[in-house]
Amino acid sequence: MNYPILEFDPARDAIIEPHDYLARRDDMPERAVLCFFNEVLAQVCAEAPIIHRLRSEIGRNPIYRMTFNDLPIAVFHPGVGAPLAASFLEESVALGCRKFIVVGGAGVLHREITVGHAVIPTHAIRDEGVSYHYLPASREVEASPEAVQAIRAALEHHHIPYVLGKTWTTDAIYRETRARMKRRSDEGCLTVEMEAASLFAIAQFRGVTLGQLLYGGDDLTGDEWDDRNWDGLHSTREKLFWLALEAASAL
Repeated sequence: MNYPILEFDPARDAIIEPHDYLARRDDMPERAVLCFFNEVLAQVCAEAPIIHRLRSEIGRNPIYRMTFNDLPIAVFHPGVGAPLAASFLEESVALGCRKFIVVGGAGVLHREITVGHAVIPTHAIRDEGVSYHYLPASREVEASPEAVQAIRAALEHHHIPYVLGKTWTTDAIYRETRARMKRRSDEGCLTVEMEAASLFAIAQFRGVTLGQLLYGGDDLTGDEWDDRNWDGLHSTREKLFWLALEAASAL
């Protein structure tokens, strides 16, 4: 209790609650896909109706309404980094979303995970700050098992290979030291990213379903960082987006 990050308060009501100023919308789908691929959203949502705009100091972030397997699905970019993604997730819950699939990329901690290879996190190591305000301190937090299963089913339906395991969520991309990376790798982490632990924790706190689909991006295992052109895989990113929609529709 000597450190603020460990002063967990289990109170359910905070000073500011998203449902206090965001009314539930009748046109907000129950299912949602949070997609980190901005260029994919620009293409696939070009003609999709915008049903709401999330707001922050970097501007307005649209929530699109798409249809997949005859089901309405909300689609939006969650922002980058745990605090912004957490805020957007909270607000989408207040608006009426209850079942979430998140899709994005991540650095790899094992070189055999090739660029573009699918990874499904079952747990996230909590090396960020947001999750400690939603759950008591622990080393890791679990994704929703039903969401993990839905993602697995979508990938297996299309015969896409994947790996299951832990991801390391950190706030500090420029403080991923070799010693910390080795420790995370030794405890089973396959990837490193900035949001999963926070999103998993919020889902547990709010009683909603959430899982994440990642793909292997830059490689942190060599003597030098290798970006492997990880964010240039447009066809892979678009395919993963559609797989996320398929998984969401199964929830």
